[in-house]
Amino acid sequence: MWIELSPWWIVGVNCLGVPAVHLLVSWVVTCLPARVFEGGVRQGAWERGLYERWLRVRRWKDLLPDAAPWFGGVGKGRLGARDEESLRVFAVETCRGEWAHWVQMGVLLLFVLWTPLPWAWVMVGYAVGSNVPCVVSLRYARLRVARVLG
Repeated sequence: MWIELSPWWIVGVNCLGVPAVHLLVSWVVTCLPARVFEGGVRQGAWERGLYERWLRVRRWKDLLPDAAPWFGGVGKGRLGARDEESLRVFAVETCRGEWAHWVQMGVLLLFVLWTPLPWAWVMVGYAVGSNVPCVVSLRYARLRVARVLG
């Protein structure tokens, strides 16, 4: 622990800070223009078979929450229209969501600066556990859409 806080401050900052990070980052990323997230999606050789065969994303992806609609963003639970423009918008939105989760995880990892051991490990576990499944699911969806778009 690099920043000394009283136990009550630690509990308060963590209990209020964690949801604030999730909501604030999601809101900020939803407000950014779509052009920030446009670009090519290339599947790495290491990703072939990873999402379906090894991680079995299809089995659990529907269990994940999607807060984008709370902020006026595009929900990613169901693919709407299947025309090319709609697929491009969907791909951009999955990129937006993935980026938001990477930022959330990075900010939440900073909470270890004031959280003592062993609770710092709980914070690390939470930061990774609450964001990596979302990143995996969003990347899986975007790569599937990219295959369709060619």
